[in-house]
Amino acid sequence: MKKFLIALIISASFIGVESATVEAVEPYDVIRKEISYYHKGEKEIAWLSMAILYAAEQCQVDPLLITAVMETESAFRFNAISPAGAIGLMQLMPGTASMIGVDPHKPLANIVGGAIYLKNQLNRFAGNGAYAISYALAAYNAGPQAVINAGGIPRISETQNYVVKVVNNYNRLLKNLNG
Repeated sequence: MKKFLIALIISASFIGVESATVEAVEPYDVIRKEISYYHKGEKEIAWLSMAILYAAEQCQVDPLLITAVMETESAFRFNAISPAGAIGLMQLMPGTASMIGVDPHKPLANIVGGAIYLKNQLNRFAGNGAYAISYALAAYNAGPQAVINAGGIPRISETQNYVVKVVNNYNRLLKNLNG
C-alpha cells in the first residue's frame, strides 16, 4: 500500500500547468473540486483525485477526460452497477475488464482499466480528426464495433446522449483548468 501511495504522489507531481503570467490551476484542483460535488469525505475525494492522476499518467490519457467519463458513468460512485452489468467507477463490463486483465470490483483497477480501454478507443479512432474523441467516447459506451458499423456515432439515443454529456463535462473541466 505504501508503494502505491508513493507511486500516486510521484505520478501526480509530473502533471501540472505552469505559467509565468497567470496563476496556474492544477488538474488535481479541478478534479478534486468536481468530485467534491458528489463526495463529502476528504479521504475519498483525495484518493479518487490521485487515482485519476495515476491512471492518466500510466495510460497517457488526459486526466480531465478520465474525470469526465467517470462522472458520466458512475457519478464517482465506487460501487455503481448498471442494469446492463457494468461495474464500478468507470463502469467496466465484465468481459472488457477480463480482456484488459483487471478486477473491476477493485477501485484502482477499475479506474486504470477504464483508462486503458479509453486509450485503446482513442488510439483506434485517432485518424478521424475532429471526431476522434467523440468516436472514442461512443465506442467506450456502445463498443467499437457499433461505431465502425455506423461509420461514426451510432444512432443509439443512449450513446448520443452519453457523448454529448461527456464532451460537455470535459469542456467544463478544461474551462476550469484554463480559467
